[in-house]
Parts: sequence; C-alpha cells; structure tokens
Amino acid sequence: MSLSASLDESSVTVEPGGRADLPVQVLNSGTIVEECRFEVVGPCADWATVEPESLSLYPGATGSATVRLHPPRTSQVAPGEIPLGLRVMPTSDGGEPVVLERAVTVGQFTETTAELVPPGSSGAWRGRHRLAVDSRGNTPVTITLSARGATERSRLALDPAELEIPPGQAEFATLTVRPAKRLWRGTPITHPFQVTVAPRVEEGQEPHQPVILDGSYEQQAVLPRWLPRALVVAVLVAAALVGLWYSVLRPAVRSAAREAITPEVVESAARQGDADANGGGNGKGQGASGGGEGGAAGSGGASATPGGDASSAPGDGATAQPGEPGGPAVPKSARVQVQAAVGGGATRRTAYTVPKGKTFELTDIVVQNPQGDAGTLVVATDDGQLLNLALENFRDSDYHFVTPIEVPSGGRITLAVSCRQVGKPVKAPAPSQCSESLFLGGKISANAKADG
Repeated sequence: MSLSASLDESSVTVEPGGRADLPVQVLNSGTIVEECRFEVVGPCADWATVEPESLSLYPGATGSATVRLHPPRTSQVAPGEIPLGLRVMPTSDGGEPVVLERAVTVGQFTETTAELVPPGSSGAWRGRHRLAVDSRGNTPVTITLSARGATERSRLALDPAELEIPPGQAEFATLTVRPAKRLWRGTPITHPFQVTVAPRVEEGQEPHQPVILDGSYEQQAVLPRWLPRALVVAVLVAAALVGLWYSVLRPAVRSAAREAITPEVVESAARQGDADANGGGNGKGQGASGGGEGGAAGSGGASATPGGDASSAPGDGATAQPGEPGGPAVPKSARVQVQAAVGGGATRRTAYTVPKGKTFELTDIVVQNPQGDAGTLVVATDDGQLLNLALENFRDSDYHFVTPIEVPSGGRITLAVSCRQVGKPVKAPAPSQCSESLFLGGKISANAKADG
C-alpha cells in the first residue's frame, strides 16, 4: 500500500447550523506519483464535504485536506455522537482505499413556534381557540402554556397546560374563554387576552425566549338585536289577521251559510229523514234473515267476501324485506389491517368481497397510520384505485362520499401498503414493520337484475 492517511483525533463539537473543520494528512510512500480522491461515508455524508476533493502526491510527499462539517439546523439532525467515515481512494490500478473513522458530537437546540387558531372568536356563552405548538428543534421539549386576560371580566382555561413535543412534531391545546357575567342585550364586549408559550429550561441550559400570542373574544348578547323588532312585527301581523277575520272573512262565511239554506234544501232534507226512518225497520228484518243465511253458509265451511281478493288476505303482503330486491339497503362495514416489511414491495389484503347477487354502496373510508410510518397506501377496487396516499402525510384520515361508490357483485375492495420506513411511536417500543388499517362503511342491497 503506497498511501497512508490520518484524521485529526481531537474532540469536535458542531452545532446545527454551524460549521467545524477536521484536517486530514495523506502520505505517498510509493515510488510513483499517486493521486487520491476523498469520499465521506456514514450518517455525516449528507452534511460533510472535503476540500480539495482530490490530491496528487509525488513519491514521499505529504498532502493535507480539510473535512468541513456543516449540519443543517433542522430536527432531522439528531444530537449526540455521530460516526464519521472518510474513504481515501487512490486512482492508480491496484491501489487499495484507506478508510478513516472517528466520531463527532452534534449539539442540541430548541426552537418552537406557536399559532392561535382562530385569533379572534365570538359567541354569547364562550369562545374556543386551538393552540398549535410546533417543535423545530432536534431534541424533545416540554412546553408550559399560560393564558392571561387584559381584564378580570373573563376566565381562561387551557387544556392541557403542558405539552411534551418530540423533535419535528406539533401538539395542540384547547383554550376556552368564558365571560364572568352574561350579556343579555346590548353592544358586544371584546375581551382581549395573551397566551404565553414557554419551553421548560433544564439545569445547565440557557433560558429560551417565550412565544407570546395575542387573541380576543367578542361576547355577544344572549338576546339578539332583532328580537324586539321581530316581536313587534309579530304582534302587528297577529292583530292584522284577527282584524281581517272579524271584518271580512267571518261575515262572508255567515252570509254564504245563510244563502245556502233555501226552501228547496229544507224540503229535500225532510224527505231524506222520512226515508231513513222507514228503511230502518226493514233493515232489522233483513238483518235477521241475513243471519240465517250466514249460518247456512257457515255450516258449509266456506265464506267469501264480496269484491275480495286473495292477494289482500293478511299474511300475504308483498312488502320487500331488507336486502331483498326492492327492499331497503342494509348497512354494512368491514375492517382490515396490513403489516408490511421495509422494502418488501406492496403487501395487499382484501377488506371486503361483495356477495353474489348483491351490490355494495361505499360511502365511508377511514384509514389509520398509528405508528407514523412512511410509504404508500392504496385503496382500490377491481375497477381501479380509490385512494393513493403517502403515509407520512397523515395519522388518521376519513373520507365520506355524498354519491356512493358502487361495487358490483363479486367485486373486491383491497388495501395495499408499500413500507419505506417504520415509524417511531412516542414512549413505546420501536415496531419492526409498518402497520396500517382500513375501515369501510356503506350499504348492501340485492341486485335486481341478478335475482330477477
């Protein structure tokens, strides 16, 4: 081996967003001119460079280069000792590369941002706000939340009052503002307030500047302004209707009733009353006679209803049952879970297969990524894809369709998962596989064409 190299062994600490240099010495102990190239390997390769990128050395000569470390100020750069590898590769034939290894220390930093959504709220009873706190540092941080009103006319409550936020993630809290006294009517009252977001400072750390957010709650009157006017208008309309009835409608009805009572009408009513009186006596005799005939018919063991139809008999109704053709659809749901290994290709499972002679109307889809995995999730039917999602974009996501997606008889709904990186749940053992779930909801009905 004609090349030998050494990397400075002194301790190196570099802060995210900062820079540190490491000298490298290369010796050509051969008898010919040798050229070598440098390549950084390991976790530091993304944010480390070598200047110059190559050296040309005469026999017995020594050259130097510099490894420049410049980790970005993001949550993706983990703090602590990071292994650094430097490969020195000769360009001549038969030369063997030299690999140098050591560790560098990356410092930790805390950076938080916060947002109040919405900044202003309104209502008669209370105001609600969502507080989103985002940790952009590379170390877990504990956030203490506090809220203070500009006056004592409102009470503020935060839930929770403390947040544990992993690096590169966001957590949420709810702020409720309640007025000390009710406003029944009158001009709205504005209650300004401030929310303080302060990272907890551990021993030996420098204090961080807290984030202060301004917000307001507008207290509305319980009784709206238009209510008195509406009551006055309602009273006037009611009075007008009553006056219309007594002045126009009621006299017209009475006049029409008087005009309808004519001598011919009275005489016709009298004749009808006499006819009803005579027909009542005959009806009794006919009823008794009819009873005898009914007894004779009963002894024969058969009876018939005039104008009747067998289809109208009790128990022979044609009402369709749920799930039958013409009947109401039956609710149906299904769930499936898919576990996939990293880099193993797409893992597919069937969530639901539509029975023969049925049609499934898909209205609801819920997908879950509880571990925070990275990769691709595809929900599909035999006709094609329904959803194609990136796992890193969601934890829980639901979709609801106004117009159902019809899956015909024998059709399948499948879930396919391609795992690129397994997530790391907070305060839980690290899983070895990606794990995603799919929940389906809809209605199943009979296929009239298939059953007909």
